[in-house]
Amino acid sequence: MVCLGNICRSPLAEGILKSKVDSSQVYVDSAGTGSRHVGHSPDPRSIEVAKKNGLDISQQRGRQFSAEDFENFDRIFVMDISNKENVLKLSRTSADKQKVELILNQIFPNENVDVPDPYYGGISGFDTVYDKLDQACDLIIKKL
Repeated sequence: MVCLGNICRSPLAEGILKSKVDSSQVYVDSAGTGSRHVGHSPDPRSIEVAKKNGLDISQQRGRQFSAEDFENFDRIFVMDISNKENVLKLSRTSADKQKVELILNQIFPNENVDVPDPYYGGISGFDTVYDKLDQACDLIIKKL
């Protein structure tokens, strides 16, 4: 799960998907394309929305996406076009590129819809993001 800072959208996506998979079978992680929030906790509003929905993401820490992630993950879900472009710049092979997908294409196939970045808004934006990511993760689970 990849967004820009790894403090709002991708930590929520990580927490949601982790709650839906068998952790002995599927490893879920998140990262940001930027380095600004490496080592930071998720945004307090992401933590609050997750908690409201029965998830604890407070122990997650931001990290930066790297080319090695292509070796460690079978699927790489990005939150928006900009982050997809940044992740693809680090790809080395066509197989790497095929792993990268906009997460909301699960809900809106081939429409390339971005997960809105709630950072500069209020808590309702985080609720909206949670709902969209929850729907997308349900569809990811069906495909697993």
